[in-house]
Amino acid sequence: MTFGLPACFVIKKDSIGKGTIALDNRENNNSGMPAEISEQELSELLQIRRDKLSALQEAGKDPFHITKWNRTHLAKDIVDRFDELEGQAVSIAGRIMTWRDMGKASFIDLRDGSGRIQVYIRINDVGEEAYAEFGRWDTGDIIGVEGTVFRTRRGEISVHATSLKLLSKSLIPLPDKFHGLKDPDTRYRQRYVDLIINPEVKDTFIKRSRIISLIREFLDARGYIEVDTPVLHTLEIGAAARPFITHHNTLDMDMYLRIETELYLKRLIVGGFDKVYEIGRIFRNEGMSIKHNPEFTTVELYEAYADYKDMMDLIEEMYATLARKVCGSDVISYQGTEINMGAPWERLTMAEAVKKYAGVDYYDWKTDEDARKAADAKGVRYEKHAATKGDILAEFFETFVEEKLIQPTFIYDYPVEISPLAKRKADEPDFTERFEFFITAREMGNAFSELNDPIDQRERFVRQVAEKRAQGANAEVDEDFLTALEYGMPPTGGLGFGLDRLVMLLTDQYSIRDVLLFPTMKPRD
Repeated sequence: MTFGLPACFVIKKDSIGKGTIALDNRENNNSGMPAEISEQELSELLQIRRDKLSALQEAGKDPFHITKWNRTHLAKDIVDRFDELEGQAVSIAGRIMTWRDMGKASFIDLRDGSGRIQVYIRINDVGEEAYAEFGRWDTGDIIGVEGTVFRTRRGEISVHATSLKLLSKSLIPLPDKFHGLKDPDTRYRQRYVDLIINPEVKDTFIKRSRIISLIREFLDARGYIEVDTPVLHTLEIGAAARPFITHHNTLDMDMYLRIETELYLKRLIVGGFDKVYEIGRIFRNEGMSIKHNPEFTTVELYEAYADYKDMMDLIEEMYATLARKVCGSDVISYQGTEINMGAPWERLTMAEAVKKYAGVDYYDWKTDEDARKAADAKGVRYEKHAATKGDILAEFFETFVEEKLIQPTFIYDYPVEISPLAKRKADEPDFTERFEFFITAREMGNAFSELNDPIDQRERFVRQVAEKRAQGANAEVDEDFLTALEYGMPPTGGLGFGLDRLVMLLTDQYSIRDVLLFPTMKPRD
């Protein structure tokens, strides 16, 4: 009988014969199990724990019937307040992580939500019966401990147990402390084990939660209102991303999981909310990589009577504030590179950036054909016979510039061809009042002086939808949004950025999967 344990587990035995399981990166044998242990032996080890549970249940001591433990302190409280708590009675609870048996006494490491603490259990203090029962417990079990705070002769702050109680039985052994849980695929699939074994992983997600709170604090203090907008949409809009499709049974109609929060937030600007934001889940039916997950979180905000330059100032101040409060300094380290988040960030138009890094001047191109010849000379790919000067400028940027933008940089004034929702520049209508900002050669966010001309917006939507339909999509013009614009939307600055990439930056994580508790994974066969 097997119980669904991952095939990468390898059996080890500790000094008191308690079965533990270690992860091993060596090749498995043909049975699908590690070469060190047979499937039958693994099943027997798992069965032992179930037999222990059965014995407890038969004795009327089923741990799963316990509903509460009166915990007075966390592990971190005891360590931080030792001078105050030394000699005092405490009640703690947590998971047994390691176990050192010394005959008539034992030391265990107990981990709770705040950290770890050592517990000393001696037969003379808890009694022979309780000590014998404790001896049948396992690493991974969740227990309650009452005792007094003291410091061992080796100087470790600990709890001297006076009573113990088994609160929950672990039926699958944890990876052992020497090998840990290192295989990324297993860590992402079994995040609950990852969090138990690797405390630094939990720290990342605690920081993620703090970052979200600080963003709310930052925006709320500036008069922004947080709102919620629909996740299910009734039509596929013309934006570039592919949506996930679902079906509403009662209405008997297909619906689309949102690929952005933009159009509903702008409706609220029309309705009189002058400053709004949403921290929302977005779904895009596209590729996966270290930078992309099919569902992710964005922060999107809009401010009436502001423009894209105001959005630059806001994001520059926000990111510097977050760096100081989360990392303790404007200067952070990301994958071995120092990043200065403090103002001022470099600001370049797209044309300036291409001239700086590719040596090509957009303003030398008089026609689209001139731009194509320049692209051919530099080996830049583009769509033959369709690409305009603006399209090719964007291709030059992606080819030559983006990888150079390590320190925080604003790239602004984007070609109108690639900016369907941004307002045209009054003095240069081939460009829009749009920027993206880049850190560590990654695009981190996008902002506009929002297009509020409903006639211009309709023309761009129609063109965008036609392009999507030519690719086989079921895209439609959002007529209700156009109706909202016709009622009148004030000049508005808008900004959106990916929360996950921000968390990657501030926690020094290489992959987006390391900042998502449960990243999308293909099921195992």
